Amino acid sequence: MDDKYPIISILGIRFNLANCLSVLVSAILVFALVFFLSRKIMLKPTKRQNILEWIIDFTNGIVKSAMPGEEGKQFYLFAFVMFMFVFISNQLGLMLQVKVQGVSWLKSPTANPIITMSLAMIVLVIAHYFSVERLGFGNYMKSYIKPVGFFLPINIIEQFTNFLTLSLRLYGNIFAGEVLLSLLVKMAFSHGPATMLVTAPIQMVWQGFSVFIGAIQAYVFVTLSMVYISEKVEMAD
Repeated sequence: MDDKYPIISILGIRFNLANCLSVLVSAILVFALVFFLSRKIMLKPTKRQNILEWIIDFTNGIVKSAMPGEEGKQFYLFAFVMFMFVFISNQLGLMLQVKVQGVSWLKSPTANPIITMSLAMIVLVIAHYFSVERLGFGNYMKSYIKPVGFFLPINIIEQFTNFLTLSLRLYGNIFAGEVLLSLLVKMAFSHGPATMLVTAPIQMVWQGFSVFIGAIQAYVFVTLSMVYISEKVEMAD
């Protein structure tokens, strides 16, 4: 896609304002949704409270499947926030895309590789931090030469492949969905009412399918994140 984005430079560092704005909007939507669902918590749950509790149980289940022990409980909140943010980010471009004079200001943050790589980097930093905390720095470094010394390059390459697969899988799925949706919109306006009537049901079906894909990708991202973290945390056991 030949999209144009607003770029500013601060101290020689380039910033994509569309990325910044899209991430901010996604974060605000996550906060607003959780705030709405968590108002007036009662012993007898309301429908809103049931929805929130189901999401929490769902993300807690992801953590438990990767880390059944007590150490997994410290990641419950992380998994919940990450799932909500990735899910909302995946859906943002379906609900709202803002273009002004051919410049994109708002779209799905996860349709940009910089954002998905940033999310993957957060996951890997957390994984390595807890590994160092539990093993100690010396034993953490020794883990790269286990079971034998010549595994060092393989273990190092594994960290890069984990980073790339975690980020690019999410990016590829969301980006491809938005590309196809944009092509359908262009097709709808290409030859007047005739093409609009033909493409309208296709667009509706594809948007519904994209919502499903966005939910699946949020689940996959959080699941793999917890698997990578558990591998590092459980090295100490």
